[in-house]
Amino acid sequence: MDRQQAFDMVKSDLIEIFEIEEETITPEATLMDDLGLDSIDGVDMMVRMQERTGKKVTPDQFEDVRTISDLVDLVLVLHA
Repeated sequence: MDRQQAFDMVKSDLIEIFEIEEETITPEATLMDDLGLDSIDGVDMMVRMQERTGKKVTPDQFEDVRTISDLVDLVLVLHA
């Protein structure tokens, strides 16, 4: 999986699960401030990533995720 595929997957999930407007999902967008997600939404996203990758996502791995780019980086690590 390359970076663009990971970004597209994250974007698709954010639109589907949280009904976020596609044009607001950019690599530099922050999950909390720009997209309005909270900690419960973060847990939902972790579960979705586990379903997508088949690998467990730990709270420690998700702790430093602040932006869409951070989330994409985590997806790439999980797919490695």
